[in-house]
Amino acid sequence: MTDRPHPLLRDHQFASAPVPTSPRSERPSLEVSFIVCTRDRAAVLEACIASIQAACRVHATFAAELVVVDNGSRDGTSKRLAAIAETSDIPVTAVSETRPGLAAARNAGLARARGRVLVFVDDDCKLDRDYLRDLERHYRSGEKWLIRGGRVELGDARDLPFTIKLREASERLTPAVHPGGFVLGCNMTMHRDVAARIGSFDERFGAGGPLRSAEDTDYLVRAMLLGMPVEYVPDMTVLHHHGRRDRKSIDRLHRDYSLGNGALCLKHVRHAPWLLRHVYWSARAALRELAGRPRFDRDLDLSHWPIVVMNLAGAARFALLVMMGWPKRLPLRHDREASEANAEARAR
Repeated sequence: MTDRPHPLLRDHQFASAPVPTSPRSERPSLEVSFIVCTRDRAAVLEACIASIQAACRVHATFAAELVVVDNGSRDGTSKRLAAIAETSDIPVTAVSETRPGLAAARNAGLARARGRVLVFVDDDCKLDRDYLRDLERHYRSGEKWLIRGGRVELGDARDLPFTIKLREASERLTPAVHPGGFVLGCNMTMHRDVAARIGSFDERFGAGGPLRSAEDTDYLVRAMLLGMPVEYVPDMTVLHHHGRRDRKSIDRLHRDYSLGNGALCLKHVRHAPWLLRHVYWSARAALRELAGRPRFDRDLDLSHWPIVVMNLAGAARFALLVMMGWPKRLPLRHDREASEANAEARAR
């Protein structure tokens, strides 16, 4: 890898939004940071890392790094990461984050990442070998004030077709479309200045948190409220090996997503009331099911009713968390460790 700036990352002027003045806005020495959060899945994690390394070899003009956040694993993940880091042809930074939850892990990854472009990939995903070529093409236009997500295909034909995104055309999120799943958190990219402007992930949301999901959806809504587009592109492909092969596991995830989305509606009810429109549509569709109208997903036999019930439960749980004052302290954008890491990067 070379530290010579790639054309993707040359400076551009943007009149639509001011560049933040925080230290994270200064030129880093690395171009792309892959951020992978994991917990007790060392075997699939190794396959994920191998795919990232392979993609970087194919597009070797990038100066890339890999930041892996271990969110309290007890399966020897830390030892495997140490061994991988010793032989990796791209820099690997292992971060231990003991606070539970995917949002907390994502925040720890944000704090340590030094690249100009940040790429979130889940530990059960594999990158397509041409991922970086696609990433370069999309950022080459110079438009950086947006969140962009790519195609998510099923990695194993034995898994049920859920948590994938197969649209064949580019599109941008509007209030007419529910933000949940528009860009999947397992394949989400942004310029570091975008992350600096939006701030930390809300640790009430996300797997392992009290609201179980929607930390990525909350981030998309916050971007929109700041006037930043959210874009899906039909390339930048990852293969999702989610491992869910029975309807019970899919139904559980379906309910978790609805719980988080209900909380999301209450959190943003003042500034994004259009989210309530989707709650209404779900309730109307649930009532129509009683008259024999289509279910939410015929192939997976998923109903609209769990969406309605869990939306209400999520809103109630969010209200309770607010009354309890939880979390007591939302994570800062930049902790001392992150500041030291950025200072080291700028000195190189």
